[in-house]
Amino acid sequence: MTMARRDTYTPDTLLAVAVRVFNERGYDGTSMEHLSKAAGISKSSIYHHVRGKEELLRRAVARALDGLFGILAEPGATDGRAVERLEYVTRRTAEVLMAELPYVTLLLRVHGNTDTERWALARRREFDQQVAELLKQAAAEGDLRTDIDVRLATRLLFGMINSIVEWYRPERGSAAPEVSAAVVRMAFAGLRVT
Repeated sequence: MTMARRDTYTPDTLLAVAVRVFNERGYDGTSMEHLSKAAGISKSSIYHHVRGKEELLRRAVARALDGLFGILAEPGATDGRAVERLEYVTRRTAEVLMAELPYVTLLLRVHGNTDTERWALARRREFDQQVAELLKQAAAEGDLRTDIDVRLATRLLFGMINSIVEWYRPERGSAAPEVSAAVVRMAFAGLRVT
């Protein structure tokens, strides 16, 4: 007599599989069939955990966004001069990106095709705006160059940080603390008043 295989997936392990498949195939290119094959479980087993594919997407991008917004509540982001808080937020953003690499990668690839994607894009813009405010405050306090447009500096800063998803692979020996420290050194060597 053969025993039926028991579904050993939890919502978290299923989410990890979904994020991997979304990043490989793209969210729009992923079906529930793709997810069930990747997880090695039936579609009905997936529906036991979630209502559908978009719920998995929302959970995944929420995890990335929660990590980013959590930074803004940390003491290093709320205490001290604006430039020090900005450096802290920059370092921690790079650290969160590397710690939550698959989830942040997915967040950076949403296009706004679904309600969840539009929500995620709006939340990303909100985070960017809060960081831009720190840049403005640091410039007003005389710690950052005033000849660089704040919006441009914000875009360039996040462009550098977000590019980490394209090349960072911890298994290849890149140490997250070294990467985040290099991001801060490079960015603020050009932004700080000398």
